[in-house]
Amino acid sequence: MAEMPFVDTDIEDECAMHATSEQSIKKKRKRTTGREIEEGIERKKKKNKQYQPNYFISLPITNPKITDSIQAVQDAIIEKDQRLSKAMVLSGSFHVTMLVMHLSSEEEIRIAVDALSDSKIFVEDLLEGKRVNLSFQGIDHFRNQVGFVNLAENGHTTLLKEIAETMKKIFQEKGIMTGEERAFKPHLTFMKLSKSTELRKQVKKIDSGLYEDFKNLYFGDEILHRFDLCSMLKKKQPNGYYYCESSIVFGEKQAAEPDDAELVSLSKRLVENAVLKAVQQYLEETQNKSRQTDGSPAKTEEAASASKNESDNDNSK
Repeated sequence: MAEMPFVDTDIEDECAMHATSEQSIKKKRKRTTGREIEEGIERKKKKNKQYQPNYFISLPITNPKITDSIQAVQDAIIEKDQRLSKAMVLSGSFHVTMLVMHLSSEEEIRIAVDALSDSKIFVEDLLEGKRVNLSFQGIDHFRNQVGFVNLAENGHTTLLKEIAETMKKIFQEKGIMTGEERAFKPHLTFMKLSKSTELRKQVKKIDSGLYEDFKNLYFGDEILHRFDLCSMLKKKQPNGYYYCESSIVFGEKQAAEPDDAELVSLSKRLVENAVLKAVQQYLEETQNKSRQTDGSPAKTEEAASASKNESDNDNSK
């Protein structure tokens, strides 16, 4: 059963919160009348109706050191407030969102797949063969609604921002809507109140004191090696990661690690071989039992052998 829209994926919400926090400073400087506020709300509603992101470009987090460290933080928070267990993001879903978009048809999905494929050569040009280590350190939040791990500011993070901007331009050139104009803030979400409607009624804000001890914690490095075009709405994979339409792989892990398509294909072959072997074994066992119960040659030979033995025994008496 497909997931309900935006129930478990609040990538759009996170982006909106980030944008709101940036815009709030500007809004404080501007005085508006009641009518202007109402008109602004109506325009925003109309715009949101026309544009609701349902796909995004993901940078998956695969380093066990990072995922294990985040899970330790999650456990510590839950120990202090059991209610927040419903707010925790599963480790299989950990990622950094590069950009969001709205794809309204199979044709637009195909165009987005092509755009991602076209992005690969530009990403490789920016990388220049260098290994990019993304360092995750420290915890922050969006309006006390979303908790996330920060990317340490360094040259590699700057390069990631350049990649995001380049990819955004490529998608836009193909006519794909890629979100509002705002600064790209890479982050790794591990907790959000919007995962549960019931939780939002109980908890209005996440107390930052719950993770105070981990605010400057170093979580580990992720080697940049893959981007995925993922759906916010389609059913997630068994490991908790999002449904992928397409991926591009580059860097050191490209030769060493198979992509998702190869893993799926291998899994299917293993399952098919196991099923075929089981069916063959079952058929052989069924045929043997049938021969033993219907007077088949196998049973006749056994009976003849038994009769011969009895005759031999009689003669020897």
